[in-house]
Amino acid sequence: MHILLLGGTAEARALAARLHPDVEVISSLAGRVPDPALPVGEVRIGGFGGVDGLIGWLGQHRVDAVVDATHPFAAGISANAAAACATLELPLLRLARPAWDPAGAITVGSNAEAAAVVDKNGYRRVFLTTGRSGTQAFAGSPAWFLIRAVTPPEPDTLPERNEVLLSRGPYTYDGERALLREHRIDALVTKNSGGSMTRAKIDAATDMGIDIVMIARPSAPDVPSVGTVDDAVAWVRSR
Repeated sequence: MHILLLGGTAEARALAARLHPDVEVISSLAGRVPDPALPVGEVRIGGFGGVDGLIGWLGQHRVDAVVDATHPFAAGISANAAAACATLELPLLRLARPAWDPAGAITVGSNAEAAAVVDKNGYRRVFLTTGRSGTQAFAGSPAWFLIRAVTPPEPDTLPERNEVLLSRGPYTYDGERALLREHRIDALVTKNSGGSMTRAKIDAATDMGIDIVMIARPSAPDVPSVGTVDDAVAWVRSR
């Protein structure tokens, strides 16, 4: 069996390890991170060229099924995978880590809405964890930002007052609590990424009474989905 596994997530790496070497898996990474954590087995890096490019690639490589284990906010590739697999009548599974419960958080629909909340509420010191592509919306804010990302944001996308912390999870509760205290954070802005690797910041901020502004996930394609690596392994093996 020949599987295309989309995603550079921890779940994608775990799934590749579970299937190897019994199933032939090609893991595809977007290439946005200069030094990504690589899964076992064959890896390709870079885009496909839209839906048509993906259709051509799948046919050329005689793929039997696709597992989309991309980040919950990677809406573009998920939509392309759904369209390509529908065209080719290929089985597609979405492996999506469960979302966090936003109870108690201020839920918004975009980075721009999150930036508006920061300014409206007058937050002074913000922990921003929306990734390198999420800083542009906050560029005009008067607040000070601790910006945590895996790779550096472009300088012209940064707010005037900031400190960039380059780091990759997983993170611990005690570590996140100490970070929030050290930088006197009064608001956390985050995506609803879900999972356990970065959950600690939510728990620490909640326990410290720090406001949380949470960006909701984009709509996902209507395809078969599971929430755990175990269920994804069972789906692949059942085919």
